[in-house]
Amino acid sequence: MSTFLNKITLRRPEQKDREHILDMIREFQEVESEMAGLWNFAETETDYEDWLEANSLQEVGLLEKGIPAIQLVAFDETNYPLGFLNLRLRLNDALLAKGGHIGYSVRPSMRRRGIAKEMLKQGIGLAHIKNINTVLVTCHQNNIASRFVILENGGQFENSIEETERYWIRKNNE
Repeated sequence: MSTFLNKITLRRPEQKDREHILDMIREFQEVESEMAGLWNFAETETDYEDWLEANSLQEVGLLEKGIPAIQLVAFDETNYPLGFLNLRLRLNDALLAKGGHIGYSVRPSMRRRGIAKEMLKQGIGLAHIKNINTVLVTCHQNNIASRFVILENGGQFENSIEETERYWIRKNNE
């Protein structure tokens, strides 16, 4: 694994990011990779502006999922998008079993560089700012890379539910 040496910033997507984010989505689709951490964007979605509006509505829990969530994109210092992260501010039964507070994925061409570890670290920090002191992060039992990222960020294994491993990360490892 090579280390990504550039600064990573998590922030809400903006209109100016349109082409770069759509390129990243196409990259995920071309390799048929799951886009964990990307909410409200249908595979046939072509209207970026509608997605931005849906993200705003999701933050206040007004979309069909009814879960307030913050859609973020990780960018390097040149504003190149590296991945998606979605922070759910509340959990329903489905997210409690699978999904948790944070979903994330790194652009396929940028994997194995430590980006996911830093993204999750920043996402956990934001969760703590939002008064989520115990963060649930899940991964599929076969996703060794994600398990490693979660453990490196202080994840404590609780259990598995239908092939989904559930980890809790407590503020300051309390």
